[in-house]
Amino acid sequence: MSDFKQIFPLGEKNDAFAQYFIGQSYLAPLTLEGVPSFNVTFEPGCRNNWHIHHKGGQILFCTAGTGWYQEEGKPAQLLKPGDVVNIPAGVNHWHGATKDSWFAHIALSVPAEGATTEWRGPVTDEEYSKLG
Repeated sequence: MSDFKQIFPLGEKNDAFAQYFIGQSYLAPLTLEGVPSFNVTFEPGCRNNWHIHHKGGQILFCTAGTGWYQEEGKPAQLLKPGDVVNIPAGVNHWHGATKDSWFAHIALSVPAEGATTEWRGPVTDEEYSKLG
């Protein structure tokens, strides 16, 4: 970890959402006003479960390391610093680090009245091991 450089704080262990992740992630709130935004950092191999943002979508600004983003029924996309992912409401997806790299992104939830996140099943080790 000591050689992983990022411009935003690592934050605390993401214990509140640990049940929706395989591996260790960290969460640093950047702002809770207006459009809440968080720096999410993933240890190598860490990924979140499949999930859907209802009513409001999500935007990811990739800032450090390398990671994956995948929508249901589509191939996974490799993510690098500078990549931006716009995730429309209602799309089942997951994101996380590659097997051998830390990964960080800023996550913005698109504001919408009644917006919720539906957490679904994990990305299995079998599915994940087929990537890159």
